[in-house]
Amino acid sequence: MADLQSIKARFGIIGNFPALNRALEKSIQVAPTDISVLVIGESGVGKEFIPKIIHSESKRKHQPYIVVNCGAIPEGTIDSELFGHEKGAFTGATATRKGYFEVADGGTIFLDEVGELPLQTQVRLLRVLESGEFMKVGSSQVQKTNVRIVAATNVNMMKAIQDNRFREDLFYRLNTVQIDMPALRERKGDIHLLFRKFAIDFAEKYRMPELQLESGAVHYIESYAFPGNVRQLRNLVEQMTVVETDRNVTVAKLAEYIPMNSHLPMVVNNPNSQKQTDFGNEREIMYKILFDMRNDINDLKSLTSELIKNRGTSDLSNQEKNLINRIYTPEAQQNASPNSLLFFENNNQTVQNPTIISNSEDHYEDFEDIEVEENRPESLSLQNNEKDLIIKALEKHNGRRNRAADELGISQRTLYRKIKQYNLED
Repeated sequence: MADLQSIKARFGIIGNFPALNRALEKSIQVAPTDISVLVIGESGVGKEFIPKIIHSESKRKHQPYIVVNCGAIPEGTIDSELFGHEKGAFTGATATRKGYFEVADGGTIFLDEVGELPLQTQVRLLRVLESGEFMKVGSSQVQKTNVRIVAATNVNMMKAIQDNRFREDLFYRLNTVQIDMPALRERKGDIHLLFRKFAIDFAEKYRMPELQLESGAVHYIESYAFPGNVRQLRNLVEQMTVVETDRNVTVAKLAEYIPMNSHLPMVVNNPNSQKQTDFGNEREIMYKILFDMRNDINDLKSLTSELIKNRGTSDLSNQEKNLINRIYTPEAQQNASPNSLLFFENNNQTVQNPTIISNSEDHYEDFEDIEVEENRPESLSLQNNEKDLIIKALEKHNGRRNRAADELGISQRTLYRKIKQYNLED
């Protein structure tokens, strides 16, 4: 039996996330058997690798391997595609045709998007799983097949069963062994590795220099939710490889392809990891707030420094004076340069008669009184900013908590808990 690293190398799988390794290890372990396997995961996470690994490591590896996309076959013809039909069974059936289960006898069939199967076809599939028997459309003759079935879906199967869209007995028959593929947003440490791998592949394919992420861009891309998972990341790298002329990817350039407002975490309806998801949502929101605030403060300080350096202190407009009062707090004055604002009189959050000192010790210029609503720096407290965000979201949606929760990217349960914590019931 092959080891994990050789499997990754053979199938081009990148990453060391524990849940990914566990999925691959389970695939290797169940491969020598003939039990049915159900692969669960969001669209684009790479579910198609699991049945390939299982087939290649099984005793059936020299027999046919057939992939069937159940969601892409029309409901009226899917029975014929899977089980075949007799001549004259329906309009257009001009000859007898073998179905996938007959062609793949002795091998493996991968039923992708199995949750999209019609109920009538589910009954036929259940019979194949239980006895290996099926009948062609328009035939009364029972045929036998020896096929291993591996299925995959991104549908919430429990909900589909409750809605009578999927048979419960078929689900448990398919789900002898369940393999869960993690979403890309859960594998943050693997995102940069995948980016580099795709960048190398597409650089070679299109004969162009390889894309390189700057350090800030690495943090940015690892904070993005990637609703399309690995498929979305791959398409992103391919697009940037072809379109961009500068091979060094900055945060600003990356934001043109995946905007900042869309890298808030997504809400995942996974009851087994609800607490972890809630914490992750709140943490990502706070990271975004701090990241934006740090950029704004740095921009303001740079602007003020350039104004004082290039123009001195005698040619400042009222707006620029106001900006100086907002940036240079009493704490910042201790390390200020001789051309900086040195003395403030703080009286109930209002700054009056600020004095600017020039390089000459005998020369002073007094500005007129400038009223500033707030002299203290903007609070960097995670708790305060979280409370403000919740208040703004509730005001925006007129107190509708479900919409406010969607706006914040958190669950309604988390929002209710935070409202109670901050006494925002009214």
